[in-house]
Amino acid sequence: MAEKPATNTPKANTLGARLEKLGLRSDTDLVLHLPLRYEDETRITAIRDAMPGIAAQFEVEVVDAEIAFRPRRQLVVRVRDATDAEGAMLLRFLNFYPSQQKVLQPGARLRIFGEPRGGFLGDEIIHPRFHPVTDDTPLPDRLTPVYPTTAGLGQSTLRRLIDRALKRADWSDTLPEALRAQLKLPDFADAIRLLHTPPPDIPQARLESRDLPAWRRVQFDELLAQQLSLRRAYAARRAKGAPRLKGSGKLTKALLAALPFRLTGAQDRAWKEIAADLGQPHPMQRLLQGDVGSGKTIVAALAMLHAVESGHQAALMAPTEILAEQHYRKLSQWLAPLGIEVAWLTGSLKKKEKAAAIAKVGAGETAIVVGTHALIEDDVAFPRLGLAIVDEQHRFGVRQRLALKEKGQFAHQLTMSATPIPRTLAMSYYADLDVSVLDELPPGRTPVTTKLVAEGRREQVIGRVHDACRAGGQAYWVCPLIEESEALQLKTAQETYERLVEELPDIQVGLVHGRMKAAEKAAVMEAFSRNEVHLLVATTVIEVGVDVPNASLMVIEHAERFGLAQLHQLRGRVGRGAAQSACILIYAKPVGEIARARLKIIYENTDGFEIARQDLALRGPGEFIGARQSGLPLLRYADLDDTVLVEKARAAAEELLRDAPERADAHLKRWLGGREELLKA
Repeated sequence: MAEKPATNTPKANTLGARLEKLGLRSDTDLVLHLPLRYEDETRITAIRDAMPGIAAQFEVEVVDAEIAFRPRRQLVVRVRDATDAEGAMLLRFLNFYPSQQKVLQPGARLRIFGEPRGGFLGDEIIHPRFHPVTDDTPLPDRLTPVYPTTAGLGQSTLRRLIDRALKRADWSDTLPEALRAQLKLPDFADAIRLLHTPPPDIPQARLESRDLPAWRRVQFDELLAQQLSLRRAYAARRAKGAPRLKGSGKLTKALLAALPFRLTGAQDRAWKEIAADLGQPHPMQRLLQGDVGSGKTIVAALAMLHAVESGHQAALMAPTEILAEQHYRKLSQWLAPLGIEVAWLTGSLKKKEKAAAIAKVGAGETAIVVGTHALIEDDVAFPRLGLAIVDEQHRFGVRQRLALKEKGQFAHQLTMSATPIPRTLAMSYYADLDVSVLDELPPGRTPVTTKLVAEGRREQVIGRVHDACRAGGQAYWVCPLIEESEALQLKTAQETYERLVEELPDIQVGLVHGRMKAAEKAAVMEAFSRNEVHLLVATTVIEVGVDVPNASLMVIEHAERFGLAQLHQLRGRVGRGAAQSACILIYAKPVGEIARARLKIIYENTDGFEIARQDLALRGPGEFIGARQSGLPLLRYADLDDTVLVEKARAAAEELLRDAPERADAHLKRWLGGREELLKA
């Protein structure tokens, strides 16, 4: 049966536009728009049995109706049923229409549904749902679904549209019968029908907790669609050609010999995995993830040198200028002795300098380039880009990540993330990537002690900072995150800086924030690196990339405003040298429930992977990976903690793609429609 659109092309404030807000564009979308909860209109409750706070259905007769004007204009309707001759229940309408008044006349028989509550004049229901009935009006034999909706789109309209879609939609099962039997999953049509119109003998608690085989089938199908799409994207990439970057090993061996440290086992393993990928005739698509300070930059440097040895260029793009500059400085320090020039390309460069850098890259004279979004501007051209590296990949949109890769016709791509990704999330959202994990820290990193301090003890914290700096150490003071106003955040940073300068006259205090000119920022950071600045007051621009081993104390103001990943990243700026390091989290009371949970997690854990796992449980997958930027569809029904179901979906995806590609096509069309393209980034 041909797929029908849910409505015509939407215009502003039309039914189509409201459906579009919910992502409902077709009959299939409507069928897969499942209820949040259910209401039981299959039975009648007597008024005398009404329970305050528990929604129920009553069959009543209107005794009288009047418009009251105090405390505000409202329609008050008194009703009774066969068990209550006095008519002790009131219906109260704070907003009403003449058409409702017309129905709510004395003697009218109604079925009403709502939640009774105790009132001054007895039980009452505010804005009940109601409709007229006669002696032979039948009761429904199914529970009434309540769907997720949006402003201007009522439940009755949604129910009507979904009911029509259920009659028209293609119910054919996309799973082979043998696979369904093996996984003990019900038929798709049976599962969907039950979830939209369940019989009253199924406890609502089981329906709403999704503890039913029908829900299991929907969850599996959703995970399967995701796995199919990502595995297909993976296969499509491998089908493309790419330069085989074999490398001579000369430059990489020279760098390893010159380093003052040896690679950890994890770094060595990741480097070998990347080198093997670069030597393949199809594009590498690998994620290098590791906790704060696990040493991703040296692995990236080896990969870039490997590309240079093979006669190609390499580019590294970072989301902030501070992080990009840290990479640039580190790479220049390592590669200059090998005779390799590293180019620096960012939006804040002077026009003449920028043009010169772009010209050298375009002529192929510069083999390695580091920069920000400036790397993907139209006038930047790479004659032989072999490797594109994106750091902190979740901070870039899909199109930005693609834009860098596409600067080279068939470039290999390495993405890096210092936000550890829990295994279930990697299995689900990164199924199209090969993943290398740096799961051990380089020797010499000292554990960081975390302390929670109430705002009232600020003077003690300032004293601790003073003592640490006077003893030869250095410290960071991170100003509060104020999402509503960047201007307010900068004002707070400036005020904090001025207050600390006044209170610590014998300590050199510096200030760095995102609005400063690049040269000013660089000068302050350079002074901090040389220990000419003892205390650095900063906004979250120092979240990633800053590496000053002598800094052993971090103070974060209003820590309750920060996310877990940010707190962990900021804490990772200390503990990079031999000195005992500490991170002091200052919080302001009262602390909300979620913020309290975050502070407890960061206080109790130093392992980034464990923090990430608990962060995922707290926030959900969509927010954790920045799904709105990544292009990945959010899971509506499946639970990523269900590793067993994720594993089964992965195995089934491989089986379908291998043995029944036409079923895989049908399954993807049902669940993703035309929304699969962005997954290929």
